[in-house]
Amino acid sequence: MPKIYNNDKNVLEAAYERLEFAFKEFDHVYLSVSGGKDSSLMMQLAAKVARKLDKKFSFLFVDLEAQYKAVIDHIEELLEDSKDVLDEIYWICLPLNLRNAVSIIQPQWTCWGEDAKDKWVREMPKYDYVINIDNCPFEWFRKGMEFEEFTPLFAEWFQEKKGGIVGTGVAIRSDESLNRFRTITSDKKNKFKDKNWTTQLKDCGEGLPIYNFYPIYDWRTEDVWGAISSLGLKMNEIYELMYKNGVSIHEQRLCQPYGDDQRNGLDQFKALEPETWDKVLHRVNGVNFGNIYARTSLLGNLSSEKPDDITWEQYAVYLLESIRLYAPELEDHYYRKIKKFMKWYDEKEDLPPENIPDKADKSLESKKKVASWRRIARAIEKNDFWMKRLSFSQTKSDVKKLNKLKDKYKRILGDGKYGKSLKKWKEGELQ
Repeated sequence: MPKIYNNDKNVLEAAYERLEFAFKEFDHVYLSVSGGKDSSLMMQLAAKVARKLDKKFSFLFVDLEAQYKAVIDHIEELLEDSKDVLDEIYWICLPLNLRNAVSIIQPQWTCWGEDAKDKWVREMPKYDYVINIDNCPFEWFRKGMEFEEFTPLFAEWFQEKKGGIVGTGVAIRSDESLNRFRTITSDKKNKFKDKNWTTQLKDCGEGLPIYNFYPIYDWRTEDVWGAISSLGLKMNEIYELMYKNGVSIHEQRLCQPYGDDQRNGLDQFKALEPETWDKVLHRVNGVNFGNIYARTSLLGNLSSEKPDDITWEQYAVYLLESIRLYAPELEDHYYRKIKKFMKWYDEKEDLPPENIPDKADKSLESKKKVASWRRIARAIEKNDFWMKRLSFSQTKSDVKKLNKLKDKYKRILGDGKYGKSLKKWKEGELQ
């Protein structure tokens, strides 16, 4: 492991020192654990130090429902291995609002929401220490609370319950992002006994007797895996599957599947745990469409489904905005075609855009005899690049646009089901 500070101390020794300091100086300690490699390492090192000092710590795991099974297995494994040094366990299964980056129509989703119980990715864990909406002890909690709002309020509740000065172990590493680096190095934050690797929590600007501490903040990814290997620590098996699936150790992330980081790799879920993927797919609006555009096929014939609670007009807008996330030039291309389509009906059929029906007779729609939002949505959904479903024909300028898209988006062209004209283009017959 690389040396830090001086010639006789490495990051492992420094982490042990920080954990010893935390156990000795704080009246109560709890660790915030996600099941990822960093928090797993922190917890296992903390357990070693706690045994040495005859100390105990509490455990916080915020379960976001749409988790890999391997994550839950690893959390259970960590709890079993550390039960001799655990004080209190808080396994949170509450309806929290989370980001949904794969849908414009449903920009957030609620994990463990009672109204979607039939779609839950997993059954509610049945341990006595699991906190759900039926046994929630937090008077301040409300359904739909943001994850980022929950964690500091939990820290305040924990401190009020326990008293004294509380230390919260957080396994962030400064090389993961610039924001994390700033969290550690900020000169404006309040620290505990001048330790840079601590940050005091505040409420309305007032400092609280609660300090986040970051025992592995200066570790690199290689250090984490080196320690896990050399110390014989337990690991989350999902990382092994990620590596076998071609994901670098520096790119491996355990985020909720619909967030911004995961948007570009939703198919990872499908490859790593197909049995979980099927449930993830149907849990939140837009997942399959987002997955298709994220990494499989930019121009192939797609398979999607309009949610029952939205109109065809809303669905068309949603599809366009979903495309914008991954290929804004394609979204612009479709937008211009649709605008021309509407202009024609306005001028020739005296049907202004605001009067276009949501849907019309299916046979007339298929014969291209009538305008409707369903006809527009189906054209987008089927990735009809030439927009023949809206009565357009292939043009030289369209072929030019298509070639530009091909050059820019090679990695997500995929091997979709192409129509005859797109097949000709794909095989190089159209220039």
